[in-house]
Amino acid sequence: MIPLRNDILSFLEENKEPFLMSWEKQTIINGKDSINDFIFLYGDIMYDFLYKSIILTYEEMNLLIEPFAKKIARDRMIEQIGMGEFVYKINIGKTILCKDLLQHFSDIGDFPPFLDRICHVFDKFLFYAVSHYTDIKDQIIEEKNQYITSTHHERLTLLGQMTSSFVHEFRNPLTSIHGFVQLLRSEHPTLPYLDIIANELEQLKFSISQFLMLSKKEIIEIEKTSFSLNALIDEVLSFLYPRILEVNVEIQKNYLHELTIHGFKDAIRQVLINIIFNAVDVLKNIKNPIIQIELDQTTQSVILDIANNGPRISEGLVDNIFEPFVTTKETGTGLGLYVSKNTIEKHGGTLTCQSNDEWTVFTIILPLK
Repeated sequence: MIPLRNDILSFLEENKEPFLMSWEKQTIINGKDSINDFIFLYGDIMYDFLYKSIILTYEEMNLLIEPFAKKIARDRMIEQIGMGEFVYKINIGKTILCKDLLQHFSDIGDFPPFLDRICHVFDKFLFYAVSHYTDIKDQIIEEKNQYITSTHHERLTLLGQMTSSFVHEFRNPLTSIHGFVQLLRSEHPTLPYLDIIANELEQLKFSISQFLMLSKKEIIEIEKTSFSLNALIDEVLSFLYPRILEVNVEIQKNYLHELTIHGFKDAIRQVLINIIFNAVDVLKNIKNPIIQIELDQTTQSVILDIANNGPRISEGLVDNIFEPFVTTKETGTGLGLYVSKNTIEKHGGTLTCQSNDEWTVFTIILPLK
């Protein structure tokens, strides 16, 4: 084996320049790669690795190859150059050298083990370079995503502060207007349009409540209570009855169990109002509008499905429907579902949406008491 090794080393010493020239010639693809002089700049180093691979162990070679490959990866990332052309060039070099060696030593039967060492240099070099390049790129993407997320949260915080201040100022005159409408109704019961004015004021108050729920701090000293979810649903339906009647929605209830949950009752009530109110709203122009409410349980959870036969929500919108300011309504705030999802998650549950051509279903899963 020693004579063969010496022959291979001699061959590599004698054929260095022809190999590098052939490698450079066959890797000229275009002039866009600013590291197109890879063979000119680093060919000597690579060839030195190939030479040493005949002498050193695989582990010793890896210690030489890894830092050099990572440097190349960093250089290409700085130059904002991809790895495709680079991989192509390395494989060309591997093909040229292996072909030359096989032709020169074609009559030697046990040559392949040394050929494996040559291939190991090229393969490990590619592995370390591409892996490190990918790691750097992933880190850059992660840092950008963190920056975007941080900036987005800061803007939402500022917007929430501004909105909260505005809404509080807006609610005061709204309360006065609502009071005077009630006064006019009592003094002039036949005065036209009062019902319309009152209804629009209720809609406005509902929208304002969404902003306030989003902006106010959670009151942690309020204790959770146990309450009947069945009764709370019926209470919400009674509250929304004028709107349900106006749209002529058929409510189909299917309570499979009498269920008690433990949580913040007012917050859960607001979630139910948000979802059912939205369902009624999308059914305004639907023939035979229906809302189905089904209440069931597993061994550990309460499952509440609120379905409507309104228009299908597009797949792209379903994925983002719980994000703030995302809405399908022309005059919607896009906060109701965002607030609702946060509320359910604070109770240890989940709120999801599925939509097809027949039904749109919002599913609430909460832990049993």
